[in-house]
Amino acid sequence: MKQHTPITVAYGDGIGPEIMAATLHILQEAGARLEIETIEVGEKVYLAGNTAGIDARAWESLRRTKVFLKAPITTPQGGGYKSLNVTTRKMLGLYANVRPCVSYHPFVETKHPAMDVVIVRENEEDLYAGIEYRQSVDVTQALKIISRPGTEKIVRYAFEYAVRNGRKKVTCFTKDNILKVTDGLFHKIFDEVGAQYPTVEKEHWIVDIGAAKLADTPEAFDVVVLPNLYGDVLSDVAAQIAGSVGLAGSANIGDHAAMFEAIHGSAPRRAGQNLANPSGLLLAAVMMLVHIGQPDVAERVHNAWLRTIEDGVHTYDIYDANTSTQKVGTREFAQAVVARLGQRPQTLRAVSYAGAPRQTSVSVVSPRAAVAKRLVGVDVFLDWTAGGPDDLGRTLEQLAGGDLKLSMISNRGVKVYPDGLPETFTVDHWRCRFVARDGTSSVSHAQIVALLQRVAGAGLDFIKTEHLYTFDGQRGYSMAQGE
Repeated sequence: MKQHTPITVAYGDGIGPEIMAATLHILQEAGARLEIETIEVGEKVYLAGNTAGIDARAWESLRRTKVFLKAPITTPQGGGYKSLNVTTRKMLGLYANVRPCVSYHPFVETKHPAMDVVIVRENEEDLYAGIEYRQSVDVTQALKIISRPGTEKIVRYAFEYAVRNGRKKVTCFTKDNILKVTDGLFHKIFDEVGAQYPTVEKEHWIVDIGAAKLADTPEAFDVVVLPNLYGDVLSDVAAQIAGSVGLAGSANIGDHAAMFEAIHGSAPRRAGQNLANPSGLLLAAVMMLVHIGQPDVAERVHNAWLRTIEDGVHTYDIYDANTSTQKVGTREFAQAVVARLGQRPQTLRAVSYAGAPRQTSVSVVSPRAAVAKRLVGVDVFLDWTAGGPDDLGRTLEQLAGGDLKLSMISNRGVKVYPDGLPETFTVDHWRCRFVARDGTSSVSHAQIVALLQRVAGAGLDFIKTEHLYTFDGQRGYSMAQGE
């Protein structure tokens, strides 16, 4: 008798309990060998006073089973509540989000009948680091974090996924024509890692035109790897243009654990009405079955689901009088899939998971190279409303001291001093850049501390500093627009 695999299950909020019950019913009837532990996460936990939406007992279960099948949850608005999805991904190191986006033409309406794209999204960094500040009355800030190890892990995962699954091409989307340091690093590492996979075609697109191409001609793409925010947005776009966000599941893969979920939300307006489509969560569960070494059950479930779609048995969200034969509720859809277990689709392409690779992590990071790092200046950010940029510039010139000089002031990224334009709109948030007076010497921490003391002594409100470094002589900071 084959051993059962422990998994942790959360029924979630809104439509979550209904679609989870439907999914687990199908898995049970298909012979899935599961030992289920149920945990409570989401809205009830949040409202009980836990701002993370998950308690210690739930963490213990997740760390023990290492497999999490999660229905959508509701994060209450306001109150400082953190997204449980983001928290779980980051706490458990689930760095790779994998979202297959497949069309099911002609049974689900789509303009792209040949679409079969896999979005591989970095899951831990970028703006989802969630590091935000309000620094002045006018200005808030979010920090975009892109690391070399984090980027190398996700890029390598995308190429390994392509190789293991017989995919031919990996495409990278960034905005490195504007974000030259952060997205520039992501693109650079994509090129470095991609060179190690000579049999896989590779390409890079600027994200805006790449997104337009993805929406217009998704058949041009195969595997797409992106930083976190772009990946979140475009995986929903890709799922929707394939047919419906409600049909898409996702895997979140790390070195120590994995989480499987639908990509849609908890849809509380549809809760309790036996309307919701369980397909996204079910297809996530199929990915889970492959991951835990039950490809036989995964194949049985997936082909039965395809046959159900092909037979026109559809929930309200994809029902079309021209192609559907029956509009059903959540429970009835699950029963229809169960009735077709052992059957294969006749028009849609049947799946085979025989010998399928697990959704395993491949987070090999290259050894860190020695780099010559040199401190060459400091950006001092001020909250200041006492005049224009020339007024501020004259004041700071006098405070720079003997060893430092004020090289420029910018406002919202645009240089406004010296030689700024009077048409440039400014707010109360000023970046004031100081470098060595001779333009070549290093700058010491002691010089920066002394500068800040002079700035504070003059009654100026400095709200943030950023040190300016070079690495092997290459500038590690951005220039201002117009500098």
